[in-house]
Amino acid sequence: MDFHTLKAEILTLASCCEGRVAVYIHTEDGFIEKDADAIFSSASLIKVPILLAGLLQAEKGLLQLEEEVEVTVSARVGGSGVLQAMARDLKVRVTDLMRLMIIVSDNTATNLIIELLGIEKINQLFKNLGFNNTSLNRKMMDFEALKNGIDNTTTARDMAYGIKTLAEQKLLSGKYTEKALYILENQQFKNKLANKIDEEKVIVANKTGELPGIEHDCAIFTHKGKTVCAAVLVDRLQNQAAGKEVLSAIGSRINQYMTHK
Repeated sequence: MDFHTLKAEILTLASCCEGRVAVYIHTEDGFIEKDADAIFSSASLIKVPILLAGLLQAEKGLLQLEEEVEVTVSARVGGSGVLQAMARDLKVRVTDLMRLMIIVSDNTATNLIIELLGIEKINQLFKNLGFNNTSLNRKMMDFEALKNGIDNTTTARDMAYGIKTLAEQKLLSGKYTEKALYILENQQFKNKLANKIDEEKVIVANKTGELPGIEHDCAIFTHKGKTVCAAVLVDRLQNQAAGKEVLSAIGSRINQYMTHK
């Protein structure tokens, strides 16, 4: 599949979805965008810039990745993750909290990282990293804040730009870039953009996000020196499956584009 076919098919898929769809995809042949600057609830995509903000602080010596953080029963929240299921209080290294935050989208781990860095500092770091329209305004599983209209927000352009500059080693030094990519490549939720990717050929580093009516994914795809960075955000869904289907279909087209001879 050539780039022009890829662009046409992805824009058609995005336009036919029942929900609102924002797309920003960067390839070596050009970019594809639709409503890339529209503001969306970030859901768990916010965990990617939080990871990068934490690693930037670690790179500067302002956050110790080997420091142990106490995970008390009172600190645990529901939703995705494993820390909530632990039988007793325990201590977890900061670096492992970061892994849990991304690989199994652990909400308790995310909240502990937020507490370590502070919401105000995180938002400042977002701007330093180029996430200009991304904002952290509440912790994970804070449904009271949601009821009051307080939410975390981002755009397709921000998410694609962030992972693209990470892949290009423009955000962090080599050591910390490798750490971030390793964590993202070990993501366990591969049922959206990566759903139909041939992972024997294409390496995927991604993070998904979802809430009722929302299905998101952002991913770095790498194959034989070629890289594609994609962010697809979908909301206003009556049927969650419709969002997953459009993400899977877009990922399938990216796979065809990257692996064609």
